[in-house]
This record gives sequence, C-alpha cells and structure tokens, in this order.
Amino acid sequence: MEYVLSVALFAISSSVTPGPNNIMVMTSGLNFGVRKSLPLLIGISLGFTIMLLLVGLGFSQLFDLFPHLTLTIKIAGTAYLLYLAGLIARSSRIEVVNKQTKQFGFMKGMLFQWVNAKAWVVAIGAISAFTTVGEHYISQNLIIAATFFFILFPCVGVWLLFSSLLRCYLEKPIYLRWFNISMSLLLMVSTLPVIHDIWQQF
Repeated sequence: MEYVLSVALFAISSSVTPGPNNIMVMTSGLNFGVRKSLPLLIGISLGFTIMLLLVGLGFSQLFDLFPHLTLTIKIAGTAYLLYLAGLIARSSRIEVVNKQTKQFGFMKGMLFQWVNAKAWVVAIGAISAFTTVGEHYISQNLIIAATFFFILFPCVGVWLLFSSLLRCYLEKPIYLRWFNISMSLLLMVSTLPVIHDIWQQF
C-alpha cells in the first residue's frame, strides 16, 4: 500500500504542475471547449501510459546500450516545445496556429508524448525510482503505468476545466493576446528543468 501511495504522490506532483500537456489541453479547451478537447485529454493519458510501459519493458535497455540517446531525445523534445511556445506567442487566438490546433485530437495527444521532453524525464524517473530488478519488476511496471493512467486524467483535466472558466473573460483580443503570451512563457519555463539537466550532461 505504501508503494502505491508513493507512486501516486509522484504521479500527482508531476502531472498537475505546469507542463506541455497541461498547457496544450488548456489552450485547446479555451479555443474549442471541454467536450471537443476530451479526445486530446484521453490521448495524453493513454499515450503517456503506453510510454511508461515501453520504457519499463524495453526502452530502458536501449538507454543502457546507447547512453547518448536520452540526451538526444531531451534536446529534440525541448527544441520542439520551444517551437510550440513561439507558435502560441505569435498566434492571434488561443490556439497553436489554425493548421495545427485542429489536428490536436486523440492521436495527436498520444503521439505528442514522444516529443514531450518533460514526459520522457518523468517516465524515466518513475521507472528508475520505483522499480527493482527481480521477479517483481513487471508487476511494479504495471502498477506504475496503471497509477499514472488514473491520476493523469483528473490532474490534467483540472487544466481543461480551468480553461472553460476563462472563456467568458478572454473574449477581447487584447486579453487573448496576453493569455497567449502567458501560456508561451509558462511553456518555456516548464522546459527549464530539462534544459538544466541537458546543460549538466554537457
């Protein structure tokens, strides 16, 4: 029971804090509404769960064989997130540019995890911290993935509900503009821990 509680606390702290997933869900909810953004939220929850399973069941061995692979993923993911931050800052509405926002549905939510630097850090950190080599390794991996799946939905979903509360206050273009800039800055700030980790590895 203590093991599950520890994993749950880690999942809550890493999921509800500002990050790329939360910001994408919030901007989608503000632009399209809660109902139309639910597929994105489900895709994020399921996509990260699958990532956790794969990292635990096999990808970790790749990282042991190719130590620089982790660094490469972090650099590429961070660069992509900074690119998204730029799109948000320049857009005239609360969307990640018209041609991209309409495509952020279930599959985009799932695939987005593989370029989300924070998701990689959390996945690798969770598997490293809460698994032990031995007969319980697979069961521990399944517990971690299941715990994250059930916690991600409400924790990221809070940001989606928050966006619905903001809709009535952000009808004026000037308010939308400031919100865009704020979300862009928040997204950039969320990459700072990863950038710091990359800098230390160099």
